[in-house]
Amino acid sequence: MAQRSEPTYYTLLGLHPSASVIDIRRAYRELSKRYHPDTTDLPATLATAKFQQLNEAYATLSNPERRLSYDLKIGYSRFGVIKAPADLNHPVTNPYDWSKSAYLDASDRPLSSGEIFALFILVLTFLGCLILAIAIGLTRGEAAFQTQITPLNPVTQQQIQQNSPSASLWEMQNYYY
Repeated sequence: MAQRSEPTYYTLLGLHPSASVIDIRRAYRELSKRYHPDTTDLPATLATAKFQQLNEAYATLSNPERRLSYDLKIGYSRFGVIKAPADLNHPVTNPYDWSKSAYLDASDRPLSSGEIFALFILVLTFLGCLILAIAIGLTRGEAAFQTQITPLNPVTQQQIQQNSPSASLWEMQNYYY
């Protein structure tokens, strides 16, 4: 970072140039409450000047294009923060040492709240299906798997044949089903 006689927007907010957008917003809100001319014990002229500097710093750092041009102006480059490893284009003969790289393995990151919720729903659905299968098995028992065809007594067969003389044996057996 180049040395300057006046403070940078980052030093006004008390941040490092690599600060995230969320950190910039938090710092601005905290300092704007502290230095707002209506809420501070400082003299009005000093509070107004400080508050205007904070507003200008936040307006620049919260806009990505303006922040990039400001970073170049003060001599800070984000491109030097994360560098690709020197052996990136060489053939892999040994297992790669991930501790030398800024690139994270996908298995290293924690699950997001949405992913945890989706897993919770999946487990809940699985348990619901399992409980439903057990409940059906217990209530119906072996009767659900057995099909019994009971022969009709001769009196019932005669009644069916009287109503329909062309009734087959299958129709007679399934009359009550």
